[in-house]
Amino acid sequence: MWLRPIMLAALLLLSGCGRESLQSQESYVFGTRVEVLVWGAPADKGREATAAVLREFDRLHRAYHAWQPSELTALNDAIAAGRPHEVSAELAALIVEARALAAQGDYLFDPGIGALVKLWGFHDETFKPQLPDAEKLAALRQAKPSIAALKVDGRTVTSTSRSVALDFGGYLKGVALDRAAAIMKAHGITNALINIGGNVLALGAKGGTPWRVGIQHPRKSEPLATLELRDGEAIGTSGDYQRYFEMDGRRYSHLIDPRTAEPATGTRALTVLISPGDKAGLWSDVASKPLFVAGDGWKPLAAKLGIAQVLRVDAAGRVEVTEPLRVRLQFVAEEEKK
Repeated sequence: MWLRPIMLAALLLLSGCGRESLQSQESYVFGTRVEVLVWGAPADKGREATAAVLREFDRLHRAYHAWQPSELTALNDAIAAGRPHEVSAELAALIVEARALAAQGDYLFDPGIGALVKLWGFHDETFKPQLPDAEKLAALRQAKPSIAALKVDGRTVTSTSRSVALDFGGYLKGVALDRAAAIMKAHGITNALINIGGNVLALGAKGGTPWRVGIQHPRKSEPLATLELRDGEAIGTSGDYQRYFEMDGRRYSHLIDPRTAEPATGTRALTVLISPGDKAGLWSDVASKPLFVAGDGWKPLAAKLGIAQVLRVDAAGRVEVTEPLRVRLQFVAEEEKK
């Protein structure tokens, strides 16, 4: 039985039967719906832990917003002006980590392309069916902005390119998931599920049964498949069906290919399941992006990144699944079971 099917970006939370020990709190952060579930804890303890998690989410959202005034936009303004800029120790560490992750993914995930994301109209809550200015797009394509251009010396950030603008949209939710797990554990919560717009991390179980989630079908209002999450696992999906607009029969999503400076078109959705670890949440957010952008070349890149559990729906709707993930899945649509 589904207790409460909730569509959150790429995943459906399938909560199961029995509500007597389940606490749920929702919010809207990082431009998406967030849900925190706690199982089996005293009500006051669960509320306290959940409140601490949501406060941290809100702080990260405000501090590193890509287009509303924030510490990140202040840095981007300095980069555009060609000035060195002193940042907080936290932001300096995030830049160093994000830069290393981008390199590992062959810069197909690149938080330095914020100007491209903005030019395509995705620095907004609504997405207008409008193509970017051709001259501005050509200029950015030639400039090839990348986080690789940033140098961090202590807390001082400089850039060799003024075209770089940081956008942590494909990274910060993963950071937040790992922070949430640490906060829950610090509050003595051992059974919880944290869902940030389809990036989900599981702690423990729910009444002795694993947390079950569904992977959203990219073209239908139902799950493509479901699976049970084990303690400490995290799952995330990048898809072309949430932040997008359509023109002349073509879909343009927010997932920009840094090589072409245009939205990637080879994939509809790509899901990664990450094994337990200190950075499980981070990898659930970050790893799906370069694999999505890589299109048909996703397999060698997944091997390079050490990501063994992947599901991909290509541009034609064909489903590819690695064997370690296939054995965990329960496909919902009959045609996908083949």
